[in-house]
Amino acid sequence: LGGALGYLLGAIDWAHLELGRLLGTEFQVMFFFSSLVLTLCFIIHLCSIPEAPLRDTAKDTPPRQAPQDPASSSDRMYEYESIEKVKNSYVNPELALQGGKTKNPPAEQTQRTMTIKSLLRALMSMPAHYRCLCISHLIGWTAFLSNMLFFTDFMGQIVYHGDPYSAHNSTEFLIYQRGVEVGCWGLCINSVFSSLYSYFQKALVPYVGLKGLYFMGYLLFGLGTGFIGLFPNVYSTLVMCTSFGVMSSTLYTVPFNLIAMYHREEQEEQRQQAQGGGLDSSRRGQGLDCAALTCMVQLAQILVGGGLGFLVNVVGSVVVVVITASAAALIGCCFVALFVRYID
Repeated sequence: LGGALGYLLGAIDWAHLELGRLLGTEFQVMFFFSSLVLTLCFIIHLCSIPEAPLRDTAKDTPPRQAPQDPASSSDRMYEYESIEKVKNSYVNPELALQGGKTKNPPAEQTQRTMTIKSLLRALMSMPAHYRCLCISHLIGWTAFLSNMLFFTDFMGQIVYHGDPYSAHNSTEFLIYQRGVEVGCWGLCINSVFSSLYSYFQKALVPYVGLKGLYFMGYLLFGLGTGFIGLFPNVYSTLVMCTSFGVMSSTLYTVPFNLIAMYHREEQEEQRQQAQGGGLDSSRRGQGLDCAALTCMVQLAQILVGGGLGFLVNVVGSVVVVVITASAAALIGCCFVALFVRYID
């Protein structure tokens, strides 16, 4: 919804409104509203959520006589995977009272320090199904950003046949500006449909599953952008912007649901190993895997920023933008169907 409001500011022709004439240009109007919303939200955020200061619970808890066991000491309590241990002076009183019974601390009470070396080691040792999920996420974001970053330019040049390089008082440039404004309306449709689709996703999961949602998001986006590139029409393009919303909602939800399911499965396996007397295998941090998944967004931005401009210069037309997005999405569609692991 925030994205829809932001795109709506760009879709309005402020030059013919009183506020636009008062502030000077439409860019000043958009920056004015951006600064106003940011300031208001910042003040509301500071005033609405009181935050209790962190206290050392060990100092507030009276000392008790309890049997000591090396396994329950603070030096062993926060051991996590292969990352170096943290010596923390705080010991949970309930765990201390349990004495020798606390041999294996639960995963929720583990803590570790993070270094660049340990981060890279954890990423390189990522299991195959995590790596495939990251690759599919990279392909999806590459397709999505290829279209979104140049969509208004595509509307102005290809759909409306305007010229951004002509004189600013020329008819071609005014037509291009009109196309950019209509492109902002298309992005607004994308944001609204993304929020609506996200709301109904939970109802679709029992019927198609996460695999169906993942596959359908990539497929609809690939077909939608391909149709826009082959048949650039104003009304059909605005209708196809709904497929952008499906892809956006898919990228923000399905991969992280899969990460949660992977970790839930691993925790269940570790619980069964503990009950059977087996050794507790090393645990992967869910936050680390979510961070690795999120890094694919930045990597996709690098690929799009470094490669798509070159393609536009080579082809000589921005129509290559939506064609590239369509091709990448359809490749990703095949990848999520064949290589991504799903849990029933």
